[in-house]
Amino acid sequence: MEPVKLWDVTPDFDPSFRQKEPTLTPFLLKDGKIHGCVIVCPGGGYSHKAAHEGAPIAEKLNALGFHAFVLDYRVAPYHFPVPLQDAQRAIRFVRYHAEEYNIPADKIAILGFSAGGYLICNTAVMWDQGNPDADDPIDRVSCRPDAFIPCYAVVSLGLFRHPGTAENLLGEHTLTAARTLSCDTLVNGLTPPAFIWHTAEDQAVPVENSLRLAKALLAWNIPVSLHVFPYGAHGIGLGRETAPLAEDWPELLRDFLVSLGF
Repeated sequence: MEPVKLWDVTPDFDPSFRQKEPTLTPFLLKDGKIHGCVIVCPGGGYSHKAAHEGAPIAEKLNALGFHAFVLDYRVAPYHFPVPLQDAQRAIRFVRYHAEEYNIPADKIAILGFSAGGYLICNTAVMWDQGNPDADDPIDRVSCRPDAFIPCYAVVSLGLFRHPGTAENLLGEHTLTAARTLSCDTLVNGLTPPAFIWHTAEDQAVPVENSLRLAKALLAWNIPVSLHVFPYGAHGIGLGRETAPLAEDWPELLRDFLVSLGF
């Protein structure tokens, strides 16, 4: 299907940045049945979106029995919270149109790689129930994901941060904002369940990011499935050729989502 705009009039849109307005590209199963869905956020350090972490992931999710969407969110020179607004709107948009898409409104997960992983961690710890007084009916809908899936994700903007991601997202406010925007420090009892995976060899985004997030979730008794694979560089995506020991993560994810009723 063709990409769909998230807003009729995109807030904070600046044409001089030479980026398209944010969109969702649907990858919907054709069987006419109701399925849970996953919104996919490619990585790219908030400077671009990696193609191998977009459509191929959505197609794999389809093969596993889930509807999927790929989010084309805004990156630098846009700064926080603009990408978060795009991701929150994507969740609201899918939830608002859930019946039309054959998706249960309470079975919407969000998945992200690297910097996209940071973005989806944001959605898990910075969500709201919607504004009941909003003129736009989509803004009246909750943006809480029902599960989140950080894949070799940036979680901390402090000690274990990826410098390029932090600088592109936060601009000149990197050091001050990093103290309050590390997602592992923002987990609480209402944070949704998580499926987390990383490789021990990752030299770009240290595995400590995922370990700290899992520890924070466990401290609040949030269901978490954590997988650390021994080999594989950063950015392996499906991992079929570059990290064969990690290539089963989509099937492990399927089992986790099914356990949640997706």
